[in-house]
Amino acid sequence: MIRLSIFLILLILVSPFSIAQDSLPKPTKLVIGLTEAPPFVVKEGNQFSGLSIDSWRLVNRSLDSDFSFKSYPSLEQLLSAVEHGEVDFSINPITVTDQRMERMDFTQPYFISYTGMARKSGSAFWTYISNIFSWNFLSAILILVGVIFIFGFLVWLFERKKNPEEFGSGGRGILQGFWWSAVTMTTVGYGDKSPRTFGGRFIGLIWMFMAIIMISTLTAGIASSLTVQNMQDEISDIQDLEKFGVTTVQSSSAQELLDQYKISSEAVLNAEAGIEALLENKTEVLVYDQPILNYIIEQKNLEDELEVLEKSLKKDYYSYTFPKDSPLLDSIDPILIGSLKSMEWINLIREYK
Repeated sequence: MIRLSIFLILLILVSPFSIAQDSLPKPTKLVIGLTEAPPFVVKEGNQFSGLSIDSWRLVNRSLDSDFSFKSYPSLEQLLSAVEHGEVDFSINPITVTDQRMERMDFTQPYFISYTGMARKSGSAFWTYISNIFSWNFLSAILILVGVIFIFGFLVWLFERKKNPEEFGSGGRGILQGFWWSAVTMTTVGYGDKSPRTFGGRFIGLIWMFMAIIMISTLTAGIASSLTVQNMQDEISDIQDLEKFGVTTVQSSSAQELLDQYKISSEAVLNAEAGIEALLENKTEVLVYDQPILNYIIEQKNLEDELEVLEKSLKKDYYSYTFPKDSPLLDSIDPILIGSLKSMEWINLIREYK
Protein backbone atom coordinates (compact mmCIF):
# COMPACT_ATOMS: atom_id res chain seq x y z
CA MET A 1 0.00 0.00 0.00
CA ILE A 2 2.86 2.35 0.83
CA ARG A 3 4.57 1.54 -2.48
CA LEU A 4 1.39 2.25 -4.39
CA SER A 5 1.03 5.59 -2.65
CA ILE A 6 4.61 6.57 -3.53
CA PHE A 7 4.05 5.58 -7.17
CA LEU A 8 0.90 7.72 -7.41
CA ILE A 9 2.67 10.70 -5.89
CA LEU A 10 5.55 10.39 -8.36
CA LEU A 11 3.11 10.07 -11.26
CA ILE A 12 1.35 13.26 -10.21
CA LEU A 13 4.68 15.10 -9.97
CA VAL A 14 6.02 13.89 -13.31
CA SER A 15 2.83 14.34 -15.35
CA PRO A 16 2.92 18.16 -15.53
CA PHE A 17 6.52 17.94 -16.73
CA SER A 18 5.54 15.51 -19.49
CA ILE A 19 2.66 17.67 -20.57
CA ALA A 20 4.97 20.68 -20.63
CA GLN A 21 7.44 18.76 -22.79
CA ASP A 22 4.71 17.82 -25.27
CA SER A 23 3.57 21.41 -25.48
CA LEU A 24 7.05 22.80 -26.23
CA PRO A 25 7.19 24.89 -29.42
CA LYS A 26 8.61 23.49 -32.64
CA PRO A 27 12.30 24.06 -33.39
CA THR A 28 13.32 27.55 -34.50
CA LYS A 29 12.32 28.47 -38.03
CA LEU A 30 14.37 27.39 -41.02
CA VAL A 31 16.86 29.84 -42.51
CA ILE A 32 17.07 29.50 -46.30
CA GLY A 33 20.01 31.06 -48.13
CA LEU A 34 19.45 32.92 -51.39
CA THR A 35 21.25 35.01 -53.98
CA GLU A 36 19.68 36.67 -57.00
CA ALA A 37 19.44 34.38 -60.03
CA PRO A 38 16.48 35.45 -62.17
CA PRO A 39 14.08 33.95 -63.15
CA PHE A 40 14.65 31.42 -60.35
CA VAL A 41 15.30 33.90 -57.55
CA VAL A 42 14.19 37.49 -58.13
CA LYS A 43 14.58 40.10 -55.41
CA GLU A 44 12.34 43.17 -55.30
CA GLY A 45 13.03 45.16 -52.18
CA ASN A 46 12.84 42.65 -49.33
CA GLN A 47 10.56 40.30 -51.24
CA PHE A 48 11.64 37.24 -53.21
CA SER A 49 9.89 35.57 -56.12
CA GLY A 50 10.79 33.23 -58.95
CA LEU A 51 10.63 29.60 -59.95
CA SER A 52 12.82 28.36 -57.07
CA ILE A 53 10.72 30.29 -54.56
CA ASP A 54 7.55 28.76 -56.02
CA SER A 55 9.05 25.27 -55.83
CA TRP A 56 9.82 25.77 -52.13
CA ARG A 57 6.28 26.98 -51.40
CA LEU A 58 4.95 23.79 -52.98
CA VAL A 59 7.26 21.71 -50.79
CA ASN A 60 6.43 23.66 -47.65
CA ARG A 61 2.71 22.97 -48.05
CA SER A 62 3.50 19.51 -46.75
CA LEU A 63 6.21 20.51 -44.28
CA ASP A 64 4.31 23.51 -42.88
CA SER A 65 7.59 24.91 -41.56
CA ASP A 66 8.24 28.42 -40.37
CA PHE A 67 11.07 29.88 -42.45
CA SER A 68 12.92 33.03 -43.41
CA PHE A 69 15.18 33.95 -46.32
CA LYS A 70 18.73 35.17 -45.87
CA SER A 71 20.17 36.98 -48.88
CA TYR A 72 23.81 36.92 -50.01
CA PRO A 73 25.38 39.25 -52.59
CA SER A 74 27.16 36.51 -54.56
CA LEU A 75 26.99 32.82 -55.37
CA GLU A 76 30.40 32.28 -53.78
CA GLN A 77 29.22 33.67 -50.44
CA LEU A 78 26.00 31.65 -50.60
CA LEU A 79 27.84 28.37 -51.20
CA SER A 80 30.21 29.14 -48.35
CA ALA A 81 27.24 29.85 -46.04
CA VAL A 82 25.63 26.52 -46.92
CA GLU A 83 28.87 24.59 -46.53
CA HIS A 84 29.59 26.05 -43.10
CA GLY A 85 26.03 25.78 -41.80
CA GLU A 86 25.27 29.51 -41.66
CA VAL A 87 21.92 28.62 -43.25
CA ASP A 88 19.89 25.43 -43.08
CA PHE A 89 19.90 25.02 -46.86
CA SER A 90 19.52 26.90 -50.14
CA ILE A 91 16.84 26.63 -52.81
CA ASN A 92 18.87 28.58 -55.37
CA PRO A 93 19.39 27.02 -58.83
CA ILE A 94 22.73 25.46 -57.93
CA THR A 95 24.22 22.96 -60.34
CA VAL A 96 25.32 19.60 -58.96
CA THR A 97 29.02 19.01 -59.64
CA ASP A 98 31.59 16.51 -58.37
CA GLN A 99 33.51 19.22 -56.53
CA ARG A 100 30.40 20.52 -54.79
CA MET A 101 29.23 17.05 -53.79
CA GLU A 102 32.42 16.69 -51.75
CA ARG A 103 31.45 19.78 -49.74
CA MET A 104 27.64 19.70 -49.64
CA ASP A 105 24.59 17.47 -50.08
CA PHE A 106 21.93 17.84 -52.76
CA THR A 107 18.32 16.86 -53.35
CA GLN A 108 17.08 15.30 -56.55
CA PRO A 109 17.22 17.89 -59.38
CA TYR A 110 14.16 20.08 -59.77
CA PHE A 111 15.21 21.72 -63.07
CA ILE A 112 17.37 20.72 -66.06
CA SER A 113 19.39 23.53 -67.59
CA TYR A 114 22.42 24.14 -69.82
CA THR A 115 25.65 26.11 -69.62
CA GLY A 116 25.32 28.66 -72.41
CA MET A 117 27.28 31.46 -74.06
CA ALA A 118 26.23 35.06 -74.66
CA ARG A 119 27.97 37.54 -76.91
CA LYS A 120 27.48 41.01 -78.33
CA SER A 121 25.56 40.97 -81.59
CA GLY A 122 25.72 43.45 -84.44
CA SER A 123 25.02 43.84 -88.14
CA ALA A 124 27.34 42.14 -90.61
CA PHE A 125 27.96 45.48 -92.37
CA TRP A 126 29.28 47.26 -89.30
CA THR A 127 31.31 44.22 -88.31
CA TYR A 128 32.90 44.26 -91.76
CA ILE A 129 33.67 47.99 -91.49
CA SER A 130 35.18 47.59 -88.03
CA ASN A 131 37.36 44.74 -89.32
CA ILE A 132 38.80 47.01 -92.02
CA PHE A 133 40.16 49.26 -89.28
CA SER A 134 41.25 46.39 -87.07
CA TRP A 135 44.91 45.84 -86.25
CA ASN A 136 44.90 42.42 -87.97
CA PHE A 137 43.92 43.99 -91.28
CA LEU A 138 46.23 47.00 -90.96
CA SER A 139 49.21 44.86 -89.96
CA ALA A 140 48.69 42.59 -93.00
CA ILE A 141 48.64 45.64 -95.29
CA LEU A 142 51.75 47.10 -93.67
CA ILE A 143 53.66 43.83 -94.08
CA LEU A 144 52.67 43.66 -97.73
CA VAL A 145 53.74 47.25 -98.40
CA GLY A 146 57.01 46.68 -96.55
CA VAL A 147 57.95 43.61 -98.60
CA ILE A 148 57.09 45.39 -101.87
CA PHE A 149 59.26 48.32 -100.83
CA ILE A 150 62.25 46.12 -99.89
CA PHE A 151 62.42 44.39 -103.30
CA GLY A 152 61.74 47.61 -105.16
CA PHE A 153 64.56 49.28 -103.26
CA LEU A 154 66.98 46.39 -103.97
CA VAL A 155 66.26 46.53 -107.72
CA TRP A 156 66.68 50.32 -107.66
CA LEU A 157 70.16 49.95 -106.09
CA PHE A 158 71.32 47.87 -109.10
CA GLU A 159 69.47 49.82 -111.81
CA ARG A 160 69.80 53.48 -110.74
CA LYS A 161 73.10 54.05 -112.61
CA LYS A 162 72.87 51.73 -115.62
CA ASN A 163 69.12 52.17 -116.22
CA PRO A 164 68.39 55.78 -115.11
CA GLU A 165 65.57 56.31 -117.64
CA GLU A 166 63.44 53.63 -115.91
CA PHE A 167 64.89 53.78 -112.39
CA GLY A 168 65.96 57.37 -111.74
CA SER A 169 68.00 58.72 -108.87
CA GLY A 170 66.83 59.88 -105.47
CA GLY A 171 63.36 59.56 -104.09
CA ARG A 172 61.80 59.49 -107.56
CA GLY A 173 63.84 56.43 -108.47
CA ILE A 174 62.92 54.64 -105.24
CA LEU A 175 59.24 55.19 -106.02
CA GLN A 176 59.81 53.79 -109.52
CA GLY A 177 61.40 50.70 -107.92
CA PHE A 178 58.37 50.40 -105.65
CA TRP A 179 56.06 50.62 -108.67
CA TRP A 180 57.98 47.90 -110.50
CA SER A 181 57.90 45.64 -107.40
CA ALA A 182 54.12 46.07 -107.01
CA VAL A 183 53.44 45.40 -110.70
CA THR A 184 55.67 42.31 -110.65
CA MET A 185 54.04 40.92 -107.50
CA THR A 186 50.52 41.28 -108.92
CA THR A 187 51.63 39.82 -112.29
CA VAL A 188 49.99 42.76 -114.08
CA GLY A 189 53.01 43.06 -116.39
CA TYR A 190 52.78 46.59 -117.81
CA GLY A 191 56.32 46.26 -119.20
CA ASP A 192 57.08 49.94 -118.66
CA LYS A 193 59.95 49.05 -116.35
CA SER A 194 62.28 46.06 -116.33
CA PRO A 195 65.69 45.44 -114.76
CA ARG A 196 68.61 45.25 -117.21
CA THR A 197 71.58 44.57 -114.93
CA PHE A 198 72.49 41.09 -113.75
CA GLY A 199 71.91 42.07 -110.12
CA GLY A 200 68.58 43.67 -110.89
CA ARG A 201 67.37 40.66 -112.86
CA PHE A 202 68.56 38.27 -110.14
CA ILE A 203 66.55 40.21 -107.52
CA GLY A 204 63.63 40.27 -109.93
CA LEU A 205 63.78 36.49 -110.41
CA ILE A 206 63.79 35.90 -106.63
CA TRP A 207 60.93 38.33 -106.18
CA MET A 208 58.80 36.65 -108.87
CA PHE A 209 58.90 33.30 -107.11
CA MET A 210 58.63 34.73 -103.60
CA ALA A 211 55.70 36.91 -104.60
CA ILE A 212 53.66 33.85 -105.61
CA ILE A 213 54.03 32.43 -102.10
CA MET A 214 53.76 35.70 -100.21
CA ILE A 215 50.78 37.10 -102.05
CA SER A 216 48.77 33.96 -101.43
CA THR A 217 49.67 33.97 -97.71
CA LEU A 218 49.04 37.67 -97.21
CA THR A 219 45.84 37.59 -99.22
CA ALA A 220 44.56 34.79 -97.00
CA GLY A 221 45.47 36.84 -93.92
CA ILE A 222 43.71 39.94 -95.23
CA ALA A 223 40.65 37.93 -96.24
CA SER A 224 40.55 36.31 -92.82
CA SER A 225 40.67 39.67 -91.05
CA LEU A 226 37.81 40.99 -93.20
CA THR A 227 35.61 37.92 -93.05
CA VAL A 228 32.50 38.38 -90.93
CA GLN A 229 32.66 35.11 -89.06
CA ASN A 230 29.81 33.76 -87.01
CA MET A 231 30.88 32.82 -83.50
CA GLN A 232 28.25 30.10 -83.63
CA ASP A 233 30.25 28.42 -86.43
CA GLU A 234 33.60 29.04 -84.77
CA ILE A 235 32.77 27.26 -81.50
CA SER A 236 32.38 23.55 -82.06
CA ASP A 237 33.64 22.51 -78.60
CA ILE A 238 34.78 24.15 -75.39
CA GLN A 239 38.43 24.31 -76.48
CA ASP A 240 37.46 26.84 -79.17
CA LEU A 241 36.81 29.36 -76.39
CA GLU A 242 40.59 29.80 -76.16
CA LYS A 243 40.29 32.14 -79.18
CA PHE A 244 38.07 34.59 -77.31
CA GLY A 245 38.07 36.77 -74.24
CA VAL A 246 35.85 34.83 -71.80
CA THR A 247 34.01 35.96 -68.67
CA THR A 248 31.99 33.87 -66.22
CA VAL A 249 30.43 34.13 -62.76
CA GLN A 250 32.68 33.50 -59.78
CA SER A 251 32.33 30.07 -58.12
CA SER A 252 29.74 28.95 -60.71
CA SER A 253 29.68 25.54 -62.33
CA ALA A 254 30.60 27.36 -65.56
CA GLN A 255 33.84 28.53 -63.94
CA GLU A 256 34.55 24.97 -62.78
CA LEU A 257 34.06 23.79 -66.36
CA LEU A 258 36.39 26.44 -67.79
CA ASP A 259 39.04 25.71 -65.17
CA GLN A 260 38.77 22.00 -65.89
CA TYR A 261 39.65 22.63 -69.54
CA LYS A 262 42.20 25.31 -68.63
CA ILE A 263 40.29 28.05 -70.47
CA SER A 264 41.46 31.45 -69.27
CA SER A 265 38.56 33.59 -68.04
CA GLU A 266 37.67 36.65 -66.00
CA ALA A 267 35.33 36.09 -63.05
CA VAL A 268 32.60 38.58 -62.12
CA LEU A 269 30.29 38.76 -59.10
CA ASN A 270 27.06 37.82 -60.90
CA ALA A 271 25.39 37.50 -64.30
CA GLU A 272 24.39 41.19 -64.39
CA ALA A 273 28.06 42.18 -64.08
CA GLY A 274 28.90 39.82 -66.94
CA ILE A 275 26.19 41.38 -69.11
CA GLU A 276 27.66 44.82 -68.42
CA ALA A 277 31.12 43.56 -69.41
CA LEU A 278 29.69 42.44 -72.76
CA LEU A 279 27.96 45.77 -73.37
CA GLU A 280 31.14 47.69 -72.55
CA ASN A 281 33.27 45.45 -74.83
CA LYS A 282 35.35 44.26 -71.89
CA THR A 283 34.80 40.63 -72.93
CA GLU A 284 33.73 38.69 -76.00
CA VAL A 285 31.87 35.74 -74.50
CA LEU A 286 29.94 35.37 -71.24
CA VAL A 287 29.69 31.72 -70.16
CA TYR A 288 26.95 31.02 -67.62
CA ASP A 289 23.58 29.32 -67.10
CA GLN A 290 21.57 29.59 -70.30
CA PRO A 291 18.09 30.29 -68.83
CA ILE A 292 19.49 33.04 -66.61
CA LEU A 293 21.28 34.69 -69.55
CA ASN A 294 18.11 34.54 -71.67
CA TYR A 295 15.97 36.00 -68.91
CA ILE A 296 18.26 38.95 -68.11
CA ILE A 297 18.71 39.88 -71.78
CA GLU A 298 14.95 39.77 -72.31
CA GLN A 299 14.11 41.72 -69.16
CA LYS A 300 16.62 44.45 -69.98
CA ASN A 301 15.42 44.63 -73.63
CA LEU A 302 18.91 43.87 -74.92
CA GLU A 303 17.88 41.48 -77.70
CA ASP A 304 19.23 43.89 -80.36
CA GLU A 305 22.60 44.15 -78.64
CA LEU A 306 23.21 40.72 -77.10
CA GLU A 307 22.39 37.16 -78.06
CA VAL A 308 22.69 33.73 -76.48
CA LEU A 309 24.25 31.19 -78.82
CA GLU A 310 22.20 28.14 -79.68
CA LYS A 311 25.09 25.86 -78.85
CA SER A 312 25.56 24.91 -75.21
CA LEU A 313 28.58 23.51 -73.40
CA LYS A 314 27.00 21.04 -70.98
CA LYS A 315 23.77 19.98 -69.28
CA ASP A 316 23.14 21.19 -65.73
CA TYR A 317 20.92 19.86 -62.94
CA TYR A 318 19.59 22.35 -60.39
CA SER A 319 19.01 21.08 -56.84
CA TYR A 320 18.44 22.31 -53.30
CA THR A 321 21.74 22.46 -51.42
CA PHE A 322 22.38 21.38 -47.81
CA PRO A 323 25.33 21.29 -45.42
CA LYS A 324 27.01 17.91 -45.39
CA ASP A 325 24.97 15.25 -43.50
CA SER A 326 22.07 17.61 -42.82
CA PRO A 327 19.06 15.74 -41.33
CA LEU A 328 16.73 18.06 -43.26
CA LEU A 329 17.68 16.43 -46.57
CA ASP A 330 15.83 13.18 -45.83
CA SER A 331 12.60 15.00 -44.99
CA ILE A 332 12.64 17.57 -47.81
CA ASP A 333 13.90 15.45 -50.72
CA PRO A 334 10.89 13.05 -50.94
CA ILE A 335 8.42 15.95 -50.77
CA LEU A 336 10.31 17.85 -53.48
CA ILE A 337 10.22 14.80 -55.75
CA GLY A 338 6.48 14.47 -55.21
CA SER A 339 5.82 18.14 -55.94
CA LEU A 340 7.67 17.91 -59.27
CA LYS A 341 5.00 15.46 -60.48
CA SER A 342 2.11 17.82 -59.75
CA MET A 343 0.25 19.73 -62.47
CA GLU A 344 0.88 22.95 -60.57
CA TRP A 345 4.65 22.53 -60.98
CA ILE A 346 4.27 21.66 -64.67
CA ASN A 347 2.23 24.83 -65.17
CA LEU A 348 4.87 26.89 -63.36
CA ILE A 349 7.58 25.55 -65.65
CA ARG A 350 5.52 26.51 -68.69
CA GLU A 351 4.97 29.99 -67.29
CA TYR A 352 8.66 30.66 -66.77
CA LYS A 353 9.61 29.27 -70.17
